[in-house]
Amino acid sequence: MAIFMAVTAAKGQIVPGACRTQAYFHLLDGKKIALVANHTSLIGVTHLLDTFLLSGLDVKKVFTPEHGFRGDLDAGAKVPAGRDAKTGLPVISLYGKKVKPSPADLSGIDLVVFDVQDVGVRFYTYLSTLSYMMEACAENNIPLLVLDRPNPNGFYIDGPVLEPAFRSFVGLHPVPVVYGMTIGEYALMVNGEHWLRDSLHCTLTVIPCTGYSHDSLYHLPVKPSPNLVDMRSVYLYPSLAFFEGT
Repeated sequence: MAIFMAVTAAKGQIVPGACRTQAYFHLLDGKKIALVANHTSLIGVTHLLDTFLLSGLDVKKVFTPEHGFRGDLDAGAKVPAGRDAKTGLPVISLYGKKVKPSPADLSGIDLVVFDVQDVGVRFYTYLSTLSYMMEACAENNIPLLVLDRPNPNGFYIDGPVLEPAFRSFVGLHPVPVVYGMTIGEYALMVNGEHWLRDSLHCTLTVIPCTGYSHDSLYHLPVKPSPNLVDMRSVYLYPSLAFFEGT
């Protein structure tokens, strides 16, 4: 039986989905779990993987996006597969030889849990990792649980909508550059708009944040990737990232 950890929010405090353990731990008991995570997957100062293992949950493997499980690899650097040095669990890269889990990767898994901090910009590749994981879960009849996190750029929408002819890993879906949604809301939209291959439908549950609205200013507790070192860089990223290709 998993140990339930209650997280109490002060009035006006933003509480990410991962911290709301009382809202979802009952969904994890008795399940063989795969975790999509990186260094941003925190409950306070404790990593989500450590929280799960200390609570007696059966985590079988970890999938990791661009920049790796520790979030220390440069943009565009291929992420190697391996094992987590602390837990010994297999870590499967979704930013290297493949961007989507194979059926073998998901064999024996009852539930996939996704917890990665996004920054609300179309070409930030954590979105594509989410979309391909949704597709793989749909293909293999495995439910996906998304632990939502606030969008630090969620207070506005801006930029052109992606044209389908330019679809790539840095832009899969027809959304603006700054799309104004949390990653959980984005997952619900992908399902609702039938954007997965062949209009597949992912069995999806989103644990929302509390105390958050799109008027909220949310300061990230850790940098989401090596080059976004502070909130100023997060706010400027939607504009300045266009110069990366020049």
